[in-house]
Amino acid sequence: MKPTPPGWPRISSALYYDDPRAAIEWLCNAFGFEVRLLVEGDGGSVEHSELTFGEGLIMVGGAKPEKFPSMRSPGQAGGANTQNMMAYVDDVEVHCKRAREAGATIVNQPAIHDYGPDYWTDRGYECRDLGGHHWWFYQRLETGGKKA
Repeated sequence: MKPTPPGWPRISSALYYDDPRAAIEWLCNAFGFEVRLLVEGDGGSVEHSELTFGEGLIMVGGAKPEKFPSMRSPGQAGGANTQNMMAYVDDVEVHCKRAREAGATIVNQPAIHDYGPDYWTDRGYECRDLGGHHWWFYQRLETGGKKA
């Protein structure tokens, strides 16, 4: 594979919210994202945004089904998610507490997920954000029988 454009990961994702500006602020406060780029349109609308989480990147935009029928928020899709986001964090307990305090709905409390001695053991939790997107945050505990 050729190198990616400077500053871009190999893969990124876009999430759509009914209120992208509120979502951006919330994602930074609750999960620790940082705004890398925010392009504003008429009336302060969010035309494009890029948020980073370590070397990961997501784009957050407004759900505009009248203009882009396939781009909907979970609320516009009956609560359905067409993708779920997963990220590794340094301390899953601290991260979960921060998300909970910011108003995330904790769907599954932090728990150990052990895939056996040949694979890995993680501790992670699942939550739902203010727009209805599901997120999983994990901390690697062991890899192939070795402590992380």
